Amino acid sequence: MTRLLPLIAMLATITLLTGCQDDDDTRPALEVPSDYSFTRDAQSTVSFSGQTTRIAMAEELAVAMINFDQTAEGLAEMFRNTEGTMPFADADLNASTKSIRSKVAASHDLFFSNTTASTAIRTTMDEWLTAQVNEVFPNRNEVAAAGQAGQIADGSSVRYVNANGLEYNQAIAKSLIGALMYDQAVNNYLSTAVLDEGTNREDNDMGTVVDRSPYTSMEHKWDEAFGYLFGGSQNPAKPLTDLGTADNFLNKYLGRVEDDADFTGIATDVELAFRTGRAAIVAGDYAERDRQATIIKENLTKVLAVRAVYYLKQGETALTTTPANTGGAFHDLSEGYGFIYSLRFVAGQDATVVEGWITDLTNASGNGFWDLDTTVLATIANEISTAYGISVAEAGN
Repeated sequence: MTRLLPLIAMLATITLLTGCQDDDDTRPALEVPSDYSFTRDAQSTVSFSGQTTRIAMAEELAVAMINFDQTAEGLAEMFRNTEGTMPFADADLNASTKSIRSKVAASHDLFFSNTTASTAIRTTMDEWLTAQVNEVFPNRNEVAAAGQAGQIADGSSVRYVNANGLEYNQAIAKSLIGALMYDQAVNNYLSTAVLDEGTNREDNDMGTVVDRSPYTSMEHKWDEAFGYLFGGSQNPAKPLTDLGTADNFLNKYLGRVEDDADFTGIATDVELAFRTGRAAIVAGDYAERDRQATIIKENLTKVLAVRAVYYLKQGETALTTTPANTGGAFHDLSEGYGFIYSLRFVAGQDATVVEGWITDLTNASGNGFWDLDTTVLATIANEISTAYGISVAEAGN
């Protein structure tokens, strides 16, 4: 396989663009607060309730996918939250006008002019939800085998897989990290096209707030990006205090990468960049804002790539050294599937390359994970590592 992303060229372009920005050394030093707290007239200007709501909806959906009392229609409604339905256990979520599906593959930078791709991605997720109910649920008491959906042991746990060994619930949960949380944060709210839309710069310079809100439009857009990462935190002003446990999506896996000694400090860098970029918006320093946005984008992209490689290598190891624990290997590979799918949402990533990785991972011409050649896993891991400038040895442990 030779499907590699020319990431070096992409990063060089980013460096060139940021290097050409106005570096006025006479600008005043930014006043960066010690936590994510910003006020105007003694009132907080930070708001990201919509992001907190969607994270909570995604949490309920992930749990519902292994609730055998659920129906295909019930899962679809949790994904869509159509007006008039009440699919969630949480009454506040039912009362919300927000939905998961409306923000999947919906960023300005990647999908504003590519609605065909957006529709295809949403349809794929619709199909996974339906397949979980139609393929996996009826066979939950069957022992899974090649060509047979059912249950499979993973140590003391039980996993539920389709005929190819894939856990649809893991595919959905991990794919949402890229398709919802990452895509909205990185490709939408941190996009200069969104931050600078219309009169946003002029309004921000003048302190013109949105309707009766205390924040400017630009401040709010930045906060919404912050919310997709830290919106589930019990203390979002100091979000590193419960990093990794605030939700089961992007926050959790930033925490996992932070806990790897090879990447320690990544979470601190991201959190500081969010605070610094927000302070730069308050100060009207848009070159600094964009520098901090780039730091966030590069580090969150690394999270996706590192975890994709990690699960591929874990699956490879399990299949090679402990083949009796097939369920554990398939669980790792299902998570890896979702993280590879999430790489589809990295700007500059060729979607056909991701499709090729997915095709090879799922052994499309055979029985899926059941007769997967482990050398394929090593090859995909090496290609992702090369494309994103990370070490297989560091990411895979």
